Amino acid sequence: MIWHRTGGSDDGPLLVLLHGLGGTAELWRGVEALLPERWPGGWLTPDLPGHGRSPRAASYTFDAQAALVAEALPADRDLVLLGHSMGGMVALAMAGSHPGVRRVVGFSIKTWWPPDQVEGMRGQSQKPARVFATREEAIERYLMASGLRGLGDPSAPEHEAGVVEVDAPEPGWRIAQDMGTFDFGVPDMPALLARVSCPVTLGRGSEDQFVRTDNYAGLGVDVVTFEGLGHNPHIEDPAAVVALL
Repeated sequence: MIWHRTGGSDDGPLLVLLHGLGGTAELWRGVEALLPERWPGGWLTPDLPGHGRSPRAASYTFDAQAALVAEALPADRDLVLLGHSMGGMVALAMAGSHPGVRRVVGFSIKTWWPPDQVEGMRGQSQKPARVFATREEAIERYLMASGLRGLGDPSAPEHEAGVVEVDAPEPGWRIAQDMGTFDFGVPDMPALLARVSCPVTLGRGSEDQFVRTDNYAGLGVDVVTFEGLGHNPHIEDPAAVVALL
């Protein structure tokens, strides 16, 4: 089973927080700190398959990841899924197959992937992770791989879940992320949305360099803009994300 932690009440809706590619559950710490006063139920925050403290998986398609996350969820709770970037795609895949999902909120989801970028990601998945001599160097690579460079202090304890010490092929440190996670297939937002019957809200930071405004055009869902924020609103301004909930 994937690694996860829980908080809040055992009653009421369960909020599931799904991080983006390369991240870990620790990236939701700012949001989680605000939930006791703002969220009426409980929450569950996993490391997605092949990330952080979770085991590797045979496949990292959105459906495969959603199925593994679903194994960690109780069977009798109403679910609200909050997903960042790739985690938003996983949330939509889960909403299309899990009967307990009542709403999806996804933000910073890159909906347009040209074929050359998909092939580039697939090529990245076949390369071995670089091993560094020190943990500090590996954390710098983790921050780059997860799009967090320049956000916060590299020595902060929440980044430690993103790296792991290894003995072979040489002793040192590497990112904990399985390189196979880069091969998640061809994202197809219209197809995912077609399978979802619950309400969906999508958001993007006005300064996000990866997600354009027109990426969400014509999808038939509510769209919210986080003014002045970039690709990581949950880290840049956790209160703005909680306010959306």
